[in-house]
Amino acid sequence: MEFSPDLRYPIGQPTLPTGPLEAGARTAHVAHIALLPDQIRAAVTGLSAAQLDTPYRPGGWTIRQVVHHLPDSHLNAYTRFRLALTEDNPTIRPYDEAAWAELPDVAATPPAVSLALLEALHIRWTILLRNLRSEQWQRTFYHPGSKQDFTLEQALVLYSWHGRHHLAHLTELRKRQGW
Repeated sequence: MEFSPDLRYPIGQPTLPTGPLEAGARTAHVAHIALLPDQIRAAVTGLSAAQLDTPYRPGGWTIRQVVHHLPDSHLNAYTRFRLALTEDNPTIRPYDEAAWAELPDVAATPPAVSLALLEALHIRWTILLRNLRSEQWQRTFYHPGSKQDFTLEQALVLYSWHGRHHLAHLTELRKRQGW
């Protein structure tokens, strides 16, 4: 994977498919989601409290906030998938991720708690994803914030990117800092 010098988007911005993905591409994105918890755990192993409270870029979230953000975000994504699979084009509920990152539990909860939550969530999510029928990938949800429909394939690509995006925030910071 190539990295960009842009600290905000170290792997670039996501590119969503405009048509159906080939099965191999879906499998690769599901694999990214399956591997993410172990990769995040490895990326933060051995960091001190001061290092966990270091922003990955000027004005950016701390490592601790990123670790807690991932299960927050991916719980919402998992719910969106389940809604789209059980309802016709449901309108999902957006949330203010920046405000969530400032809630008191983020500073007070050890990262290991969110790592365990991410691991359990990704096991369930991966099982769901690996068992979807081809036509289910074209089911949709409506995002009122962007005012557009997303297929589950597009959401898969987005959240596969999202995990790798935040993983790169952590790993690239460690490289820059020599940790």
